Amino acid sequence: MAKRVGVDKWLFGTVLLLVLFGLVSVFSASAVLAKATLGSPYAYVAKQAIWAGLGMVALFILMRVDYRRYNNPKLIFPLMAITGLLLMAVFAMSGMNGAHRWVRMPGITLQPSELAKPVIVIFLAWFLQTRIHTIDNIKETILPAVIPPLLYIGLILKEPDLGTALVCAAVVMLMLFLAGMPVKWLVAAIAAASPVMYYMLFHVAWRAARMKVFLNPEADPKGAGFHILQSLIAVGTGGIRGLGLMEGRQKLFYLPEPHTDFIFANISEELGLIGALCVVAAFCILGYRGLRAAFLSTDPFARFLAFGLTTAILVQAFFNMSVVLALLPTKGIPLPFISSGGTSVFVTLACMGVLLNVTREID
Repeated sequence: MAKRVGVDKWLFGTVLLLVLFGLVSVFSASAVLAKATLGSPYAYVAKQAIWAGLGMVALFILMRVDYRRYNNPKLIFPLMAITGLLLMAVFAMSGMNGAHRWVRMPGITLQPSELAKPVIVIFLAWFLQTRIHTIDNIKETILPAVIPPLLYIGLILKEPDLGTALVCAAVVMLMLFLAGMPVKWLVAAIAAASPVMYYMLFHVAWRAARMKVFLNPEADPKGAGFHILQSLIAVGTGGIRGLGLMEGRQKLFYLPEPHTDFIFANISEELGLIGALCVVAAFCILGYRGLRAAFLSTDPFARFLAFGLTTAILVQAFFNMSVVLALLPTKGIPLPFISSGGTSVFVTLACMGVLLNVTREID
């Protein structure tokens, strides 16, 4: 198959629009809060713009690097080791709101769990490409494939960050399913994980309280149910057309984290159902173009790589929007490209650079 001169323009354009829209959304959601707490309405958006700019530089560089270079254990295993060390290093740092999710260095703060997602994808793409015909072998294929990701997931759960851990677990299962793992083993894995999930959700005190609130937020509207109710008020207030950009009310110290975890609620309030559906449509286009590259690729490594990177973004976006709409319990998961968060936007854009390079091989 002849090598294509350019990358997928639909995918590139969608990513660019999401990033630009994200900067506008972060400013709209954070200006008042930033002015009140940090003295400048541009504090959050300026930081986000720097990281987005660095992410775009990474995207342009990586979309010109042949993806086959990542198909090398001499690169993959050091990358896995560094990521594992960073995931352990968070526990040596001071926590924030009872969580240890960040590595703080002079002038920079990193969230290693964001790096864990693409590292898991690259590892599985490399490992599974030659194991497709033995995918039903527990000892030779399935266990060696899942043990490294499970170690990462365990560390992420310890932080604690159940949302990101679930995203990683979902990506692992989807990639194994793509490789042809029998459904019976997927069902067995879900059955084995169910008691663990039940314990974490209903026997860890603060998560159990969160589950009760999720089922009945009106029981404590000014306390534990505040997040969910304010998010639903924001979404409902927006109606069809929204109140207008910058005109949202819930971000005025009602809606918690309006520029990060609940930015989709602010978008829904200001741009209405039409704006929210446009965001959903953008992710659908991104998903279609990414999965198209995966399924049209004749290189197994490229197929797994494109599939894993695409599904990681789609699963994360689904979780974030579901939390905002009270379809899932509250989790600290950012909306890719849009939520404020330096590590998230940088790593996601770097991943899109890799994916765009894969699209060069598709006619």
